[in-house]
Amino acid sequence: MPTASTSHSTFDPRHHVGVHAERVSNVSSTDFPGYYPDEDHSWDLDQFNQRLKVKVQRLSGRSIEFDLVGTDASIANAFRRILIAEVPTISVERVYVWDNTSVVVDEILAQRIGLVPLNVDPAWMDTKETTNDQATDRNTLVFRLKVACERNKNAPKGSTDPREMYINSDVLSSHLEWEPQGEQATVFASSPPAPTNPNIVLGKLRPGQEIDIEMHAVKGVGKDHAKFCPVATASYRLLPLVILNPEKPVPPHLAEKFQKCFSPGVIRVDPQTKAISLDEQNMRKESMSREVYRHPEFEGCTQLARVRDHFLFSIESEGFYPPERLLPESISVMRGKIANIRRAAEALLADNNNAGDVVMADA
Repeated sequence: MPTASTSHSTFDPRHHVGVHAERVSNVSSTDFPGYYPDEDHSWDLDQFNQRLKVKVQRLSGRSIEFDLVGTDASIANAFRRILIAEVPTISVERVYVWDNTSVVVDEILAQRIGLVPLNVDPAWMDTKETTNDQATDRNTLVFRLKVACERNKNAPKGSTDPREMYINSDVLSSHLEWEPQGEQATVFASSPPAPTNPNIVLGKLRPGQEIDIEMHAVKGVGKDHAKFCPVATASYRLLPLVILNPEKPVPPHLAEKFQKCFSPGVIRVDPQTKAISLDEQNMRKESMSREVYRHPEFEGCTQLARVRDHFLFSIESEGFYPPERLLPESISVMRGKIANIRRAAEALLADNNNAGDVVMADA
């Protein structure tokens, strides 16, 4: 049941970003986020645990929306960038075309195949150190695509639908067949590698045309190529905040006009008294269009802002990972980076002579 709030928040430059008619204010954080001059802000793990919250708002088979509260924008943005560029997945890297008489040229067909997401857990595969490393059953999956089009002798008379007139008129991702190598048949017995979506159209064929291709899939990350990106989108925005001015309430005869200046459900109007109130749960739906600033009669009645440490994440999974696993995977990658920096710092401290630089390998 939505809750209505008649309490009036006040703008706090430390916690809010001001949204004005033609600009935003208080956008910059401190040099050390959460720390201010002449004040004691010593690190306290218990206080951090109390402030940090993660709450799932919506979860489906392919997407998730959750709130990340109590951290700095640099941390939230780091998670977003890691999700896009550094969470590993499996995709087709090499395509060997034995025969292709379709209208789609080899290069375009290979690019389309590379973008097909595969339902393979990257944890079961090793990463090739270089592109020229020897392919083994631990770092490479082999797929085969062999499709030929022919006329359908049982097609309905007078039909003009190619799917009825021909057999294999469409080349789909479901035509990719996995060919186990070495011990892969045992390792992947419970979940054979295959495209996550079997209905992706790769090309079209007509009688007499044929495609025969061998593909090698490897482990990679999005910063190497977009085909390795595990998400379709990964974005966040700050929680919208509407602040009503108790010293200048909205006139009752303008209540409905004021309500229409915001997204549906954000402003509630009492049908009897025409009193204005805020729906705290629906405030997250506000688009911050600033429409209310266009009307001079509402000047001083309200102020728009965003909560500085409240991030509304929206992530769409496009690959092996279920959406609820993506954030833990990005956290795992970040922990690896932190451990790498820590090892390098400890090596510097241990090197009393400071003879040379410490080489920091990728985490």
